[in-house]
Amino acid sequence: MRISQAGVEASGLGAWTRRGTIVALIAVASCFASCGGGGSGGTSGVGSGSASGSGSGTSGGSDSGSGSTGSSGTGSGTGSTNGTGTGTTGTGSTPSAVTAYATDVLMHHNDIGRTGQMLAETTLTPANVNSASFGKVAFLAADGKVDGQPLFVTSLSIGGTAHDVVYVVTEHDSVYAYDAASFAQLWKVSLIGSGETPSDDHGCPDITPEIGITSTPVIDRSRGTNGVLYAVAMTKDSGGGYHHRLHALDLATGAEVLGGPTEIAATYPGNGAGSVNGVITFNPSLHTERAALTLVGGNIYMGWTAHCMGGSYTGWMMVYSAGTLKQTSVLNITPNGSQGSIWMAGSGMASDGTSLYVVDGNGTFGTTLNAAGFPVDGDFGDSMMKLSLGTLQVTDYFAMSDVVTQAATDNDFGSGGAMVLPDQTTASGVVKHLAVAAGKDNHIYVVDRDSMGKFNPTSNNIWQELIGTLAGGIWGSPAYYNGVVYYGGLNDNLKALPVSGAFLATTAASRSPTTFPYPGATPAVSANGASNGIVWAAENGTTGALHAYNAGNLAVELYNSNQAGTRDQWGAGNKFITPMIARGKVYVGATNGVAVFGLL
Repeated sequence: MRISQAGVEASGLGAWTRRGTIVALIAVASCFASCGGGGSGGTSGVGSGSASGSGSGTSGGSDSGSGSTGSSGTGSGTGSTNGTGTGTTGTGSTPSAVTAYATDVLMHHNDIGRTGQMLAETTLTPANVNSASFGKVAFLAADGKVDGQPLFVTSLSIGGTAHDVVYVVTEHDSVYAYDAASFAQLWKVSLIGSGETPSDDHGCPDITPEIGITSTPVIDRSRGTNGVLYAVAMTKDSGGGYHHRLHALDLATGAEVLGGPTEIAATYPGNGAGSVNGVITFNPSLHTERAALTLVGGNIYMGWTAHCMGGSYTGWMMVYSAGTLKQTSVLNITPNGSQGSIWMAGSGMASDGTSLYVVDGNGTFGTTLNAAGFPVDGDFGDSMMKLSLGTLQVTDYFAMSDVVTQAATDNDFGSGGAMVLPDQTTASGVVKHLAVAAGKDNHIYVVDRDSMGKFNPTSNNIWQELIGTLAGGIWGSPAYYNGVVYYGGLNDNLKALPVSGAFLATTAASRSPTTFPYPGATPAVSANGASNGIVWAAENGTTGALHAYNAGNLAVELYNSNQAGTRDQWGAGNKFITPMIARGKVYVGATNGVAVFGLL
């Protein structure tokens, strides 16, 4: 087991200091999240070594007075050989000790807490990030929209030579590996099967004109020979059938490994939308994997949304083994209702290493509760859920007192993602374990992860609710750095909210001079430990823009990509984009590739 970036960050989640390179060739018995968010696989197994994979899984449980909603479901899939000609390679799935680097970016928003921090940035500082010395240095061309956040692996051996590698996925179902120094393309593979194309957009403008790889992949550097990138790709076959497949690609070659890909399929008991004789069957034509993939403890977690949140659908969550690509658990969060989209504007599910935190965007919430305060029908639409790892069960949750009204008016809670805060201490010395989330209603909800508040029709029984702090709703996620939470709402400034005594400031300590149009901004932070903090944000629009602000005072804009005329521009902006920072460069997803910024 290696010390992953996530393991290093998550071991403190607050007093993190990462300087330079962390090299780990030692086995670690245990660490936060089983060292799992960025790449350890906490479990081991035996690789199939074949060109096909199949999986089935059931997870038992019942909705009982104990307060945990059980899940039971089945899923199966048959792998198909990648149609790109790269070949399929069988490898063992047992993780091995490998070199790990603090400069790796292996998942959306850098760590499993989804804080958006890159704390090993030693090149970029508030002194040199300005239009005179910083700007666009390259554009990594791609064959479709880049909706997933680029990822980064430090010093990977390819053909005997070490490369820093940037990984890019597109809605045309392609995966690229680029050299971060020379910007040369190292390899490219297509995840389109024989006789297939990327999916059409179903007439929905949310993801258009085609749907391929929408969610941010996740990387496990310790698995297989060179490490593995996991991605979910959507395709359409010549007969009009739709497919979602989980792929595992060798980081050095792009070849399929671990017996992949695995076709995604599932059933779940319930009488909700689309059910037949008390069983709901996952319909691949209705669904899209939008939320970033999550890797914790050797399992891949995914949640599903629907095109324009329309059609007869319900809310699905699934778990697949990172070692075998077999499905190990299924949970439907609206099994006796409808909708329940999990999309979070592309953000990933958050984890503290012992549980998973996810917000769903709409759907039926069952207001009739059992003795433990859980919906008797198992419907958790428009709520924030705490889930057990491995076998998915809702162990706690929070739903707004007006949840039914919110769902009916499309005021989605889950338009934004959740973030786990580092441990906070109250004025009386009590340590609190908190998480934060916000959606379309402009409120920020801070929940106690040990007692989330459940549902009360007359009040929100949570740790803190901020009303009036945001001028617009959230279509994205916050970031955290040095005791400050950063939020970028719709048609609002980017705002800094310090945390003191375990409470967020209700008035911003500073705000950006920029007002961000739809969908607002999902900020990211670069710093060298506790110094040189910079907050980065991408602006959508006819001409996209990258902004950089002093983390200590957002009123100080260090740089934006329109300051030097057309020199640093790359064309139209893209929705739900999170800047990725690694080793002196900033990467911004665009409609036809990735714009790269660095020192000129």
